[in-house]
Amino acid sequence: MTKTPKAEQTRRHILDTGQTLILSKGFSALGLSELLKVCEVPKGSFYHYFPSKEQFGTELLTDYITFYLDRFDRLTAGEDDARTRLIRYFSAWIEASGEEEGMARRCLLVKLAAEVSDLSEDMRLVLKGGMQAVLERIGALLDEGRNDGSLPSDLDVEATARTLYQVWLGAALMAKVVAGMDPLRHALSATRSLLPAR
Repeated sequence: MTKTPKAEQTRRHILDTGQTLILSKGFSALGLSELLKVCEVPKGSFYHYFPSKEQFGTELLTDYITFYLDRFDRLTAGEDDARTRLIRYFSAWIEASGEEEGMARRCLLVKLAAEVSDLSEDMRLVLKGGMQAVLERIGALLDEGRNDGSLPSDLDVEATARTLYQVWLGAALMAKVVAGMDPLRHALSATRSLLPAR
């Protein structure tokens, strides 16, 4: 398929609209007819870009993970020590930044992990790869923190990265259930305890 600017703009519009709808309804509950109606795109055009709804979901997740990792890198850039940058990243799960809501409210990884993992092996593998990439970035910052002195030198990087990420995924799910931010605030408090300042 030749990617003209107009074609890429249409594809992008379908993905962006789909993400907004899926965040409110979920993947399974979003019918193709509703997506196309909101997008104002004919069915034939949809299938020109995505051979199936599953392929659409796979590409949506792949695209979202690229965005998410870019935001992670922007949040953790700078001259501060590694612990400070990690706390800044986790704080962004709660806090709004400019026009963007806190990351937990708009996270497709949180929204779709349980729903699509049993429905689509391709989507599950994309989710797994995205989560692994986040874990690796957290681990790299933890290792940097051991080296720059902002974290204890005997910190178990792999176990701590896994624990932190699982705490935040669980807190994000709990925040949806209770319709409030307290689980995320507790997660931030737990994070500060797991990352004692030197």
